[in-house]
Amino acid sequence: MLAPFKSKIISAITATLIVGSVSLSSAFAAQETFKISHLEAAKKVVIAMHTTDGFDNILPDIAERTRTLFIRSNPALSDDIDRIVNEVAMSMVARRPLLDRVIYEVWARRFSEDELNQIATFYNTEAGKKLAIVNGQIAALSIGAAKQWSDALSTDMVTEVRKKLKEVANK
Repeated sequence: MLAPFKSKIISAITATLIVGSVSLSSAFAAQETFKISHLEAAKKVVIAMHTTDGFDNILPDIAERTRTLFIRSNPALSDDIDRIVNEVAMSMVARRPLLDRVIYEVWARRFSEDELNQIATFYNTEAGKKLAIVNGQIAALSIGAAKQWSDALSTDMVTEVRKKLKEVANK
């Protein structure tokens, strides 16, 4: 039941992003503090780096948790709950550009338009594309390596301190 729903949501998100990624709510537009070109440069970086790809599952995951919550409370209504949760979730797909806009602003606050264009140019090279794909793996492996090193260092430090304290106690 979830897989077809997740697929529909992701397809709807993709369509919404293509059609409405630049058109934002009037409330957000009224608060605009960046030039459109600056945000477009940030958008190019976010897309090239696949920064928001993992966010496509947020709405389907929330819908699944909501469905489970309501079905636990009233299993007899599971068919109605499935239908209504799917309807409500589909109606919320249009909110995704607001998240993207906030993420573009995060980037725009930290980098100038020129810097963002340079970053986007790099991430659209073969090396940049590869980096965008493996960056998460490299980060996870690096964190794992740092944890192993830290654990070994901690063990060695405790051993050395214990040895030196024993020497002091035996004097």
